[in-house]
Amino acid sequence: MNPETLAREGLELRLQKPKLSLDVTVLMGGPSSEREVSLMSGSAVAEGLAAAGHRVTRADVSPADTSALDRPGIDVVFIALHGTFGEDGGVQQLCEDRHLRYIGSTPQASALAMDKVASRKRFVTAGLTVPKGLVLTPAEGPGRTDALNRLGLPVVLKPVDGGSSVDITIAKSPASRDAALAALLDRYGKALAEEFVAGREFTVGILGRRPLPVLEVVPAREFYDYVAKYADDAGTRYVFDHGLPGAVVKSLQASATVAHEALGCRDLSRVDFIVTPGGLPVVLEVNTIPGFTSHSLVPMAAARAGMSFPQLVDRIIMMAMQR
Repeated sequence: MNPETLAREGLELRLQKPKLSLDVTVLMGGPSSEREVSLMSGSAVAEGLAAAGHRVTRADVSPADTSALDRPGIDVVFIALHGTFGEDGGVQQLCEDRHLRYIGSTPQASALAMDKVASRKRFVTAGLTVPKGLVLTPAEGPGRTDALNRLGLPVVLKPVDGGSSVDITIAKSPASRDAALAALLDRYGKALAEEFVAGREFTVGILGRRPLPVLEVVPAREFYDYVAKYADDAGTRYVFDHGLPGAVVKSLQASATVAHEALGCRDLSRVDFIVTPGGLPVVLEVNTIPGFTSHSLVPMAAARAGMSFPQLVDRIIMMAMQR
């Protein structure tokens, strides 16, 4: 985008070279099912920060080994941990306990965003549209089928907390629905069932308090699942020239900002939507530590707005330094 377009869309990002060379610890890896993605994100972040002139220490951490946070001289911690421990507030609280500056949302906002049920309630209170849904546990018994039938088919079944579309199923028959639900209950103890909303998939990154350009995700697979997100040969297309009317673009960016603020997020997030054929944005979730891999959406949107990857990660740590 040229400067005039950036100004018109309210995306002036103040692209500046860093004035400080900071000591940054990049947390990556971790214990969750998204470990491999986190290692890729963390490596990319470390390289970007080094290119921006910072001194970087990479650390593969877990609840059993947090010694990397005890290293003297850390100016700021860049959390590139996805899923459990990284996005649920666990590692954020460890940083708080050590009085370390860290990027991203507080422990409370992180935990809220990770809990799809609690975050849905915040979205509704803030006036946003979400899919109809219900939480299921093994205790429902026979009444569970009636409740599921009211959502119809197809139906989306997913963990209550999790990311990278791990263990999400779009069930098109009662048999596949029941099998997917049984697997989720066995693994997680509870599950979220949501009505299937037909439409196009979009995502909006938030940087600071500003929405980034709206990006359409067009998977070659049934939906934007783990393979579609990360496999080089998955055939997923990422489209900025999506042809949405200007009013819908503004509605998506406004809704993303509301969702981000409704959860109390800060610094960055990524808000995922389905846009119905009538142009209604339906909020799916907010990701507080979005990916930083070569396939990741926030870096793509930042690049579209004229920001290089080193500038992006530098800006994120500078937001933390200003607190």
